[in-house]
Order: sequence, then C-alpha cells, then structure tokens
Amino acid sequence: VVLLEQGQVLAKDDIHMLYTRLDLPVAHGLDAAAIIEATVVEHDHEYGLTYLDFPGGHIAVSYKALAIGSSVRVRIAARDVSLTLEHQSNTSILNIFPASIDSLAEEGNTQVTVRLLANGVPLLARITRKSAASLGLHPGMKVYAQAKSVALLS
Repeated sequence: VVLLEQGQVLAKDDIHMLYTRLDLPVAHGLDAAAIIEATVVEHDHEYGLTYLDFPGGHIAVSYKALAIGSSVRVRIAARDVSLTLEHQSNTSILNIFPASIDSLAEEGNTQVTVRLLANGVPLLARITRKSAASLGLHPGMKVYAQAKSVALLS
C-alpha cells in the first residue's frame, strides 16, 4: 500500500504494517485499526461463532459460512482493545491475546496509542494516559490485549 499526502508519497509498506506504524497519521485517527490475516478453523453453530487462527492466537467472530481452511482478513479497531497485565478469566471478552509492547505514542493530553506485537503480528490499542501510567506500560513489556469486537472483512 502507498500512503499519499498532498500528492507526495508518505510511506509504502505492507497493509498490516502500514496501518499500525505510529510514525504515520493512519495509526492516530479515530478509525485506527489493525488488519490481520487469519484462517477459519472451526464453527460453533450452538453459539453462532466462527473461530479463526492467526500467529498471535485464536479469534472468535460472529458466524460466517466459510469453509474450514479459508483465509480471511479481520479488522480490530484500536478503540476496541484494552490491555491487562494478567490473562483474564470470567469475562465476556472472547478475544484475548498475549502481546508485547512495541511502542507508545501520546495522543494529546488524554490518550495513548500502544503498538503491540502478538507473536509478531501488529495490533493497536487506544487507552487513556492514566491507564498507561497505572499499568506502567513501556516498550518490551508483556501484556494481554483484549479485543471487545473484531470485524470480519472477507
């Protein structure tokens, strides 16, 4: 993908990396998100879910009639990702991935965008500055990313 700004090439990179690079404006807007390649591995007809695998873990999405083994893309919005220092249980959030913090960028006076790597796959989380300080977030730190919602793109 080539990112243009006023006719000038701002960046050229793989879509998965480009969307999550904190040195580019696309990672800082209200619609900041990560695009992830995954594989359909299972359907849960009882609960209306389709399960996907990607190198960073297991993703649950609303049921979609896709063949097992199909390749798909999902979008995880930064605003839908929270961070925790311990793997949570007894939660309604189905999508929890171990990750490490790659970098952080302050967003004005109130928020921070955190670039994460889930087994090498980049994700973004948009959290409050207070939360970042309370958790003591810093590059290299191990955390768990909790995705409240995931959109199946294909």
